[in-house]
Amino acid sequence: MGFGGAIISLLISKPMAKWTSGVRIIEQPQNVDEAWIVETVRKLSEKAGIGMPEVGIFEGDPNAFATGAFKNSALVAVSTGLLQGMTREEVEAVIGHEVAHIANGDMVTMTLIQGVMNTFVVFLSRVIGYAVDSFLRKGDDRSSGPGIGYMITTIVLDIVLGFAAAIVVAWFSRHREFRADAGAAQLLGRKQPDDQCPGASGWHGPR
Repeated sequence: MGFGGAIISLLISKPMAKWTSGVRIIEQPQNVDEAWIVETVRKLSEKAGIGMPEVGIFEGDPNAFATGAFKNSALVAVSTGLLQGMTREEVEAVIGHEVAHIANGDMVTMTLIQGVMNTFVVFLSRVIGYAVDSFLRKGDDRSSGPGIGYMITTIVLDIVLGFAAAIVVAWFSRHREFRADAGAAQLLGRKQPDDQCPGASGWHGPR
């Protein structure tokens, strides 16, 4: 259950991102800026050795994200706030960061980590729940099904272990962000400090 949910989330991440963020895919560039964005994504994708992602724009504060289950059919989207508030050099660095996420396979990696964490949470909470329930109902043969001890224990442990798992996932996510920063610097051929990329928050499938 835990792993399956993470995999399903990954597979539907691209259409869900388009829908929830209101992304407009650039099929034919309507202005110079859109043409530049598409060409920048194409140039960096070729350099990274991945297939050309879909390129989109959405309304909002400075931000950008990459998502998709496969390296060669991903999506890179930038916000209108990013384009209006940053120079082209800065936007290029943000796009490089997102392309690096795709090239590094971060969406799949984070899905696998999330799936493993989900599986441990579901498994451990139920094993411990059965143990607690068996202890509380020792000598009681009135019912063969799980009792109130099982239900309360699993609910509490789902919350507690889920919080602990989220910390582990967040740590891995931050590590991948640093790696994407390094990948962007390599793609652009220059150092690009993280504080020059305020829009590179990233969105990589399930979190």
